[in-house]
Amino acid sequence: MYEVISQYLEYLELEKGLSQNTIDAYRRDLYEFANYTECSVNDINRNKIAVFIGYLRERNLAPTSIIRKIASLRGFFKWTYSMNITTNNPSSTIEQPKVPQKLPKVVSLKEIEEMLHSDLLPVQSLIIELLYSCGLRVSELVNLNLTDIDMNSKYIRCFGKGSKERIIPIGKQAVEKLKNYLPERELLIKKYNLSTKRLLIFDSGRIANRQDIYSFIHERGKLIHKNISPHTLRHSFATHLLENGADLRVVQELLGHSDVSTTQLYTHISKKRLKDVYFSINKD
Repeated sequence: MYEVISQYLEYLELEKGLSQNTIDAYRRDLYEFANYTECSVNDINRNKIAVFIGYLRERNLAPTSIIRKIASLRGFFKWTYSMNITTNNPSSTIEQPKVPQKLPKVVSLKEIEEMLHSDLLPVQSLIIELLYSCGLRVSELVNLNLTDIDMNSKYIRCFGKGSKERIIPIGKQAVEKLKNYLPERELLIKKYNLSTKRLLIFDSGRIANRQDIYSFIHERGKLIHKNISPHTLRHSFATHLLENGADLRVVQELLGHSDVSTTQLYTHISKKRLKDVYFSINKD
């Protein structure tokens, strides 16, 4: 089965254009299934998959983890059937468990300002600004190249899930932070003799990676007494746009969602925030 899994992962990378992190997640899920069943791909049937799901539940995995693993299996066997590697799709009748949908955490504009109003390096200030004012995913942020920034037209180009390209306008504050940072970046390029096109470079000369961004935002969250991640700023970006009257389809395009139903989640956040504010004012 491992050889077939390798072919599938290669297909995801070359044909579907999925990110390395997503491919690694598929690899872990499919290898776990292969290790558990110890069968060839043609010996897998619905019952074997159901037993594996039962095994996952016995381990008390989070429902979201089980859902992801089932999705990995469904994608894999759908592909093996389409490629005539298997004579049927044993996962086609496996039901996907449903879990209550949690509303993403958001921060207020005042809290964003508190995170920014302190002794930050130009690159640090720019990181917060791009995550919040452009709604970037952390992977999109760290993969930005200098050539993806158009200061004259005031937009950035990024590549989201499945290498899907989108153009995002940048506001006045983001432009100012870019103007402050770019001369610093040029000095770092010369100081460390770097040849990278990546936009974000720390004072140490290291190119920013995902973990750097997660750690930095987590530390900034402590200033507002919240446990937040880069995605919290993306959620806040979408929520604040909708609260201020932005069209749902426009927000969908800015976020790079393929399905508007994903974006609709933020309308629920806006309603909840409005309700919370109302009751906080009228609690007496």
